[in-house]
Amino acid sequence: MHKKKTLVIGLDGASMAQINKRNTPNLAKLWAEGMLANSNLYANPMAPTVSGAGWSTIATGAWPDKHQVPDNSFSNPNYDQYPDYLTRLEAARAKSSTLVVGTWGPIPQQVFAQGADLLLAGGNDAGTTSTVVDYLKNGNPDSTFVHLDEIDGAGHSNGSDSISYTRAHAKADQQIGDMLQAIDERSTRHKEDWLVIVTSDHGHTPGGGHGGSSIRERATFVIANGKKYAPGSTRHDVKLTDIAPTVLRHQGVRIEDDWALDGQVIQSIKPDDFDSLRPHLKKAKDESKLGAKTKGWTHTAPSGWSIENKDMPKGGVREWRGWSFTTDEFWTNAELNQGRETSVHNRNVFAVADSDEWDDKSHAEGQFDSTLVSPSYKVKGGKQATLSFASNYKVDGPQSAEVFISFDNGEPVLVKSYEKDFNGVEKLSIDVPKKAKRAQVSFRYTGTNSAFWTVDQVSLKK
Repeated sequence: MHKKKTLVIGLDGASMAQINKRNTPNLAKLWAEGMLANSNLYANPMAPTVSGAGWSTIATGAWPDKHQVPDNSFSNPNYDQYPDYLTRLEAARAKSSTLVVGTWGPIPQQVFAQGADLLLAGGNDAGTTSTVVDYLKNGNPDSTFVHLDEIDGAGHSNGSDSISYTRAHAKADQQIGDMLQAIDERSTRHKEDWLVIVTSDHGHTPGGGHGGSSIRERATFVIANGKKYAPGSTRHDVKLTDIAPTVLRHQGVRIEDDWALDGQVIQSIKPDDFDSLRPHLKKAKDESKLGAKTKGWTHTAPSGWSIENKDMPKGGVREWRGWSFTTDEFWTNAELNQGRETSVHNRNVFAVADSDEWDDKSHAEGQFDSTLVSPSYKVKGGKQATLSFASNYKVDGPQSAEVFISFDNGEPVLVKSYEKDFNGVEKLSIDVPKKAKRAQVSFRYTGTNSAFWTVDQVSLKK
């Protein structure tokens, strides 16, 4: 059996838009031989797009509301409950050799400071690279985390549209090439199964800097290269939180439910019904902030699903009249800084009811009132079923959010009603009546220029 090895390379402030065969051939090759996933970060009020929050999210597999590092002060981290993945690896497999080398001081001093065997500060990216190359060539680390910082410096100094920002990516790519060469030159390489992951903690504005909610600041990516990744594949459902559990699983560690991680092992993430709509998303109609050619929404439900709008007034913003299916980039840019960016549990295409945005255009009298209805699921009479779905419900004025279930076309029964904000994954235990064979779930949202409700990854399991 091949020895499992992992190398995670963090590029502070990097942008996927800078990665191509000419400027970054090593990164381009990793993608060509593996997987690329673009995703977007949170923003305030969950956390600003800064390094402390970003690297803690990557290291722990949890979002900032759990690891409690919303900034770069590290004043009250919840690392005891949500330790970094190398600490978990050491706890599960004490003989593992773990290495952290970081240019930014807090990487070895705080983010990974609990349980890794060796925690080193590189001083600068050249020093970090030479240290890592030496250990990869002449040592035998099982799992290594590397942090390179100088792309971020170029972004702060000159912005994400600058030549220096592009050149910083090229320099980092050369350093990554040195690390990959060190792996290939290992005398035991033929006996090893390597997973290499490259990621970033945030992006940059064209003028320089980050911390805000713009799409460039929130944009991140994951490149994963290993035996289990289809060459040249692209995914829209992988998040930064998935890195930690994916590394642990590759190293042979079981992901325990009571860890309450937000991330999942990448290979275990399966498309849901809503994701099938991505090829059919429409161009903007009334929402023009991303440009008229930008695609990202539809009212056409996937097979088996339906939307009931019999009580929806006519008019309003067309994209958001009743439940809609959309993407993070399209929806969050409808209006920044209203909490939409906190919908971190959604993956790929999701459902949203947004009475606030709908109300931005004149409409007939009446409130937003729309119901999303699921397909019919098989159930076992007299048993319990589990209804699971990702949910972000934000309250801002008169509104309601209710979940109903009906059995064998009977009257819907209320199983959940939201009275306050909720952002997470719901798991509701449902008592199935005796002799019941089928069940349908419905999500009803009402509001008057209020906030929103997102739903994703719906399942009803026997």
